[in-house]
Amino acid sequence: MFEIKPEAGGRLLLVGRFDAAQTEKALAVLSKLEETTVLDCAELVYLSSAAYGVLFKAQRRLVDAGHSLTLVNLSPHLREMFEIAGFDQILRIE
Repeated sequence: MFEIKPEAGGRLLLVGRFDAAQTEKALAVLSKLEETTVLDCAELVYLSSAAYGVLFKAQRRLVDAGHSLTLVNLSPHLREMFEIAGFDQILRIE
């Protein structure tokens, strides 16, 4: 199961397993972002390589429009995976 839940202040909470089967759901939400956005990953348990692609695409589109995408509350395991993949150099992680 994977969900994207709106939170106060325009933040989005990512919940569950973000795998290849969830890319269309994520793209439907992330492609509509028009301003700097924070993705709260406190309840995210898994990211597939397809999910990295979706996040990168959203980041690129927002940066081109003068905005950004920030990921917060990544578990130590997911943070390590971002670092191994080099995505910590592309996506803002706090």
